[in-house]
Parts: sequence; C-alpha cells; structure tokens
Amino acid sequence: MLSFFNHPLIVRHPDQLTVEWAQKVISQHCKKTIVNKVNITSIDIGTTTRIHLKVDHNSTDALAKQWFIKIPSLSWRARTITALPRLLHTEVRFYNELAKITPTNKPTVLSAKSRFAKGSTLVLNDITEQNSIPGHASDTLSVEQAQLIIEQLATLHAQFWNKTNKQEFNWLAGPVRQLEDNLGSALAVPLMKRGINKAKELVPKTLHSSAIQYARQRKKIMHFLARGPQTIVHHDCHPGNLFWNNNKPGLLDWQMVRTGEGISDIAYFLATSLNPEDRKASEHQLVDFYIKILSSKGITNLNSKQIHQRYRTHLIYPFEAMLVTLAIGDMMDIEANKTLIKRASSAIEDNNTLSELAL
Repeated sequence: MLSFFNHPLIVRHPDQLTVEWAQKVISQHCKKTIVNKVNITSIDIGTTTRIHLKVDHNSTDALAKQWFIKIPSLSWRARTITALPRLLHTEVRFYNELAKITPTNKPTVLSAKSRFAKGSTLVLNDITEQNSIPGHASDTLSVEQAQLIIEQLATLHAQFWNKTNKQEFNWLAGPVRQLEDNLGSALAVPLMKRGINKAKELVPKTLHSSAIQYARQRKKIMHFLARGPQTIVHHDCHPGNLFWNNNKPGLLDWQMVRTGEGISDIAYFLATSLNPEDRKASEHQLVDFYIKILSSKGITNLNSKQIHQRYRTHLIYPFEAMLVTLAIGDMMDIEANKTLIKRASSAIEDNNTLSELAL
C-alpha cells in the first residue's frame, strides 16, 4: 500500500522520467499499452521545470506520444519563491477538480499528482502533437487575437460569476492563497525597489516614487481590488500562457488560478499582450467587448463606467508581477520579462493607474 506521503508518479528530477515511470502513467488510461522508450527532447527551467518528453508506446488509440511535464523548479530561487504558495500543487488541483467544468480550451491531463513535502508532478499532452502553436511571453498579439482571448476569458468568468462561495471552490481563496497574498505584501517594497533598479529605463522615472508608495500600501490596495463581483480567474494571462490551434486560442499554466474580479484578467492580458500603441487605441473598445460577452452569457446589472474604472486600477498587478519576476530572477526569459515590463509600465502610465489607486 502506498504511503500518503509518497506516490510513484511524483518525480523531482528529469532523470526520474524513465520507461517504468511512463508505464505507470499510461497504465492509468490503458493497462494493455506497453511503453518501449522515452526521450527527453527539451528542458526549460523557470517557476517550474518544464519538460517535453517523447514516449514510444504500442497503442493504436489516441493516447498521446508527446508529453509536457511540470515538476518543481530546479532553480533554487524560483523553487523558494513558489514553494510556500504551492503554485504547482494549485495547478495539479485545478486539473483534478476544475478543468472539466472550465469552459476554455486547455491541454488534456494524463496525470496530476501532488503530496505535501514530496512535490507535484503534472503530465499533459503536448499541444504541438495536435498541431497547436504555443505562445511565447514576448509575443505581440493583434487586436483581433485579443478579442478571441477576451471572449474566452469572459466565458470563463460568466460560468462562475458570483458562484465561488460554494464549498467546492473554497480552496481557491483558502489558506494557501492568503499566505501568498501576505508574502507578497511583506516583500513588496524590497522587491519593487530591486525590480525598478534592475529594469532601469524600462520604467519611467516619473513612476518610481508612486510605485514604491503602492508597494508600501499593497495589502490595503489588494483588499480594494478584491471588492468586485467574484468569479474564477486565471490570474496569469500573458502571451506565454496561451496557445493557438487554427486561430482558436487556449489557456495554459493554471498555477495562479483563484477567485477574483474578472476584469483583473482582462487588465493583465491587455497590459502584457498588445504593443502600447494598439493597447492605448483599442483598450476602451476591448473592455466594452468584454462587457458585451458577459451580457450575452446572462450576466446582468453590469456598470460599464465602474468596470472601466476597475480595469484601470487592476493594471497595477501586471506591472508589479513583471517587476517582481525580474527582481527574483530565473522565473522567465529575461528579454521577454523586460518586454512585458515595458508594456505594463506604459499601460499604468497611460491610464493614470497609480493616481487612481491613490484616490
């Protein structure tokens, strides 16, 4: 009998991705299938260690032969910052409990296991096997692509709008999320200062003082930003967490999923995904488009003026998130990180976000 604290499908290092391990994964789906060989084709280390694995097996069914695997980061910096909020554990739980009822395009899960103090291992089908194209964090989306993502986010938000107080969703705002928020507030000032120093000219000097003042008041501001109608939000919707199949988008990387205000996803997405000129020219219409989709899904009593105002204030989070990512290091490709800092800085400057929060 397996110990509660151990599981044969949980691995901590790519070296453990053996034929025997892959056989245990695939036997969950088809006991007659035999794995002949495995081959690691790539390893990428960031907030998690992401591994592409080619699996040679004898199944003639539609069982994936290309797998995408996530294990805790091999970078001590990233592992330290993600351990307490248990980000990979959250994504494992999402695929076990929420994926089937979440109306977004997403990979198929092959195995999702987590044990306290032993780690987590998530095995998904590699989306490229279905001819999907994964995004890169520095991708620049068109306004037309942005509409497709906003439609999917609005559909997700409408599904759970004002329903997150149900018992099955309590974990999305439970002790782990509260610990993450408290940790973020406790470290906000030193991380903001370090991020600004490392970003240099990417963050206009006119924003420096107000950004640090925001960090000092982060806990209070987070409470303010949590006052809107609650739903389930992705909370990390930048271009690197998207994929495309025949111009249809999907969402990857659900380790930040939680309850929150839906417009926060739209703010994060637009601040990181469009070039500043396109975002500035189209963001008002795109927020209106989000409201339109919510209305078409049966969400009523939407205050357009208030949603636009909340959009402007929620732009602070992608700005902070990208600077914190830079401050910590080893969590994202450095050039992509800098690109997103520049975009997010432009978004809060154009929308007077820091002034809105001060008011």
